[in-house]
Amino acid sequence: MAEAKPALRKPVFTKVEQLRPCLSGLTLTVKVVDSKLIAPRGRSDGPQSRQSRIAECLVGDETGMIVFTARDAQVNVMTAGTTVTLRNAKIDMFKGSMRLVVDRWGRIEVAEPAEFTVKEDNNLSLIEYELINVVEG
Repeated sequence: MAEAKPALRKPVFTKVEQLRPCLSGLTLTVKVVDSKLIAPRGRSDGPQSRQSRIAECLVGDETGMIVFTARDAQVNVMTAGTTVTLRNAKIDMFKGSMRLVVDRWGRIEVAEPAEFTVKEDNNLSLIEYELINVVEG
């Protein structure tokens, strides 16, 4: 007996202004505004001396902007002016601010150049969040 494959769901695209801490499974189409390579990190000792490249890229759409952390092969794709579709992206917190990340379970695809202009006065990575523990009782 052949099992019927479940139908694939259509992706639900999220806008940048809808991003909140700890969200995951996001699909967005954004334009890369700027990309800065961070100092390479890695272990130079041991048999597997591997340097990892990390870049902080400012990405956005017509609703706002956020910092995207690109790693290794992702750095080559994230160049200024490129429009990309981020699949299965998530929000990581770094020093109290949000960072958009695509890990090994996600994908970055170069898309057709977007018609929108990035709203640069709404940078969600500049908002600082604080974790508050609530004690009940």
